Amino acid sequence: MENEKAQSFHGQSRRDFVKQSSLLAGGLMAAPILSHASETNFFSGAPDVIKVALIGCGGRGTGAAVQALSTKQNVQLVAMADAFQDRLSDSYNNIVEAMKKTPDRVKVTDADKFVGFDGYKQAMAKADVVILATPPGFRPIHFEEAINQKKHVFMEKPVATDPAGIAKVLAAAEKAKAQKLNVVVGLQRHYQSSYRELLKRFQDGIIGDITSMQVWWNQGALWVKPRKPEYTEMEYQMRNWYYFNWLCGDHIVEQHIHNIDVGNWFMGKTPVTAVGMGGRAIRTGPESGEIFDHHFVEYRYDNGVVMNSQCRHWKDSVSRVDEEIVGTKGRIICDRGTILDHKGKVLYQFDRKKENRPYQAEHDELFEAIAKGEYKFQDAQRGAEATLSAIIGRMATYSGQSIAWDKALASGLNLQPEKYAFDAPPPVLPDANGNYAYAKPGITKYFS
Repeated sequence: MENEKAQSFHGQSRRDFVKQSSLLAGGLMAAPILSHASETNFFSGAPDVIKVALIGCGGRGTGAAVQALSTKQNVQLVAMADAFQDRLSDSYNNIVEAMKKTPDRVKVTDADKFVGFDGYKQAMAKADVVILATPPGFRPIHFEEAINQKKHVFMEKPVATDPAGIAKVLAAAEKAKAQKLNVVVGLQRHYQSSYRELLKRFQDGIIGDITSMQVWWNQGALWVKPRKPEYTEMEYQMRNWYYFNWLCGDHIVEQHIHNIDVGNWFMGKTPVTAVGMGGRAIRTGPESGEIFDHHFVEYRYDNGVVMNSQCRHWKDSVSRVDEEIVGTKGRIICDRGTILDHKGKVLYQFDRKKENRPYQAEHDELFEAIAKGEYKFQDAQRGAEATLSAIIGRMATYSGQSIAWDKALASGLNLQPEKYAFDAPPPVLPDANGNYAYAKPGITKYFS
């Protein structure tokens, strides 16, 4: 993992940044730094079995569970939780099918399946490691509970949808460090061979100092699940979670976070401000909820470097998911694994035959560390930093204003509902025609 002393956040150390964020979350209980990890922090059952609970049984959660069960360690899935019975049942059946050559790795009985908003607590209690893969709006409360229960964690990105959630995650991250609990966040480029090789050569000075960066996630439209008469508004939004900010954070947060994170990774810091533009050019109907279909953000770092960020969901338009790091002596084109000088000469080309499967690698490395009783991974803070970077981009495109990192974090902006229940109202409701209000740049305000 990156050297903490080498990282700074616009004049703020990682330690100071986390301290401030922890206070914003309501205070962090003091906990001693352990000289070595307690065995009970690593296993709650037989010493050669690592028990896993899956929280969030959609496609990504199902995939993550299969990847965990496919590691070399003796890993068993012992509990599952989801808000919806049908999603849990489908996930269970898909996991059983995927693991049919090693069926003993799936040890989930009917009594180990928990449906509803609070089932995650019971599922976690049965495991040593929890996989958090619900819509990201739930991630802060789930991560907090997992750390309170002293569990190792794999959690998908993003780790929150609002600054209040970021503060909660950062506070829990400090607790995880104090208890030496491994935490891996699904920003899988950090576990991808080509990206690691590109970063190593960058650190060796092959392109000199960074002068600018460009990052993209441009693609076509995504899925929509039709409304059914029996759905409450809460259920409808949860089944279409991608289109509501309290659940998803908009696609700049849920998806484009990967590319923004790469920029932060190479810079070794987070941006201080974001300013940009965005809107709803193609996806304008009620089925698109409240999110935009395009964003363009100029992120500025404390040394003056600018990262231009663009993401959009437009059908039949040019697609690109990539990052380009420009330096004084050359440029890195990440998706191609290529480093060029400014005349176009290839300085380095990653051998694609050596590429790994990063989605699998992040689980391989996590479970190997846990099996050995090692404390190696503290991704939660980095995941929070990447998530907040994406959130200030959304705030900038929604408002048309320049959004400062520090001010956004201190705002305590909270998008979550007052109550998690299917009969409770979500934070945004449709009008008489079924349309949802959405942000208007220049009109939407965050700060006075």
